Amino acid sequence: MRVEDQPALAAAAEGARYVVPAFVLDDAILSSDFARPNRVSFLMDALLDLDRSLRRLGARLIVRRGDVVEQAMALMGETGAELLYVSADVSAYARVRERRLARACAERGLGYSSLPGTTVVPPAEIVPAGGDHFRVFTPYFRKWQAVERRPLARVPERLSLPEGLDAGRIPDAKELVDGATSPDLPAGGASEGRARASRWLDEGLAHYADRHDDLGGDDSSRLSPWLHFGCLSPLELATEASSRDGGDAFVRQLCWRDFHHQVHSATPDLPREDYRTHGDRWRSDDAGLQAWKDGRTGYPIVDAGMRQLRAEGWMHNRARLITASFLVKDLYIDWRLGAQHFWDLLVDGDMANNSGNWQWVAGTGNDTRPNRVFNPLRQAERFDPQGDYVRRYVPELAAIEGSRVHRPWDLGLDRSTIDYPEPILDHAEAAAEFRRRRSPR
Repeated sequence: MRVEDQPALAAAAEGARYVVPAFVLDDAILSSDFARPNRVSFLMDALLDLDRSLRRLGARLIVRRGDVVEQAMALMGETGAELLYVSADVSAYARVRERRLARACAERGLGYSSLPGTTVVPPAEIVPAGGDHFRVFTPYFRKWQAVERRPLARVPERLSLPEGLDAGRIPDAKELVDGATSPDLPAGGASEGRARASRWLDEGLAHYADRHDDLGGDDSSRLSPWLHFGCLSPLELATEASSRDGGDAFVRQLCWRDFHHQVHSATPDLPREDYRTHGDRWRSDDAGLQAWKDGRTGYPIVDAGMRQLRAEGWMHNRARLITASFLVKDLYIDWRLGAQHFWDLLVDGDMANNSGNWQWVAGTGNDTRPNRVFNPLRQAERFDPQGDYVRRYVPELAAIEGSRVHRPWDLGLDRSTIDYPEPILDHAEAAAEFRRRRSPR
């Protein structure tokens, strides 16, 4: 969804008379779990912005809808195109789609090339001795830091389209999916993403290592939606951050993103199956699950995170850890149900990172300490010491000053005037029960 550092676009433009930048609205995806209002709205913004960027280069975005392979082959036939360039992805569906595209091109005597751009380092570029992927982050990070990276792809100076080509239409999101978007959803598109990245690199990067877990300060980059949709190049962002003071901690987070992509590339069933099973027999607790979704658990730091998710289609990473741990290890509810709820609302939701991070928290994934439990009160005292984050997202408690907001049950609140619930469980008891369930029998 960008023209900057877009290897597929750059390769297509090299020496070509015509380039047809195309996007197919895939009916299989639009009828699947992907089609959630937040992501579809952001996607339409991104397509409109991409079209504007391509127009400045002399072309425009050609939009089709239907089966990707059928539409791509029809467009190649219509234009007389001889080569198809695509950006590689790692999800199981994307890889099947790419194999179908490659096979269709081969059957017609057409060229096909799949190029990187989704991650800083392509998933299969670094592998451990005797294995197909790294299962632990630290050794992956060491290799990732040392690998030689591709040069940034140049933006083509000029693009030309064949005459008479029907460009199609970028639809409004409401034509594609029912339901309202989060009220504070940001605008999609590379222009918005690049402006935010430039501003944050200048103003926030130097303090990132010290402040990125500060919930009240909200000092994380918030760039994940634009990275997910390819509006920003992760390689360009890593290259720029590496050259600045304080960039190491942020670049490490980009490596975590790559790490989950290489795990998902090697294990296509990551969104559905335990990466490392512990034989969990998860509780069925509809009331507990709904209280968690609604931000009504009685633990303010948990509820603030869940309400931020609903309001913005995004959640601070520290809050993601706290809320996910509460669902899986306090309530002992299946991580897949939590991942599905995040998937429904997150504008940055992608298979690799959503599934990888949920499994990490659940202890079924790549965490080397699978039975760790995040204590919501300690997390709140450490990462929201003055309660600013809670007051921002839990208005019922906005009048409670300082750190007292994290323990409203100690304040003798008048429940007839403040509609905030008592805690739905005792954390210490729930954590002990979780460890008992996980202990070897």
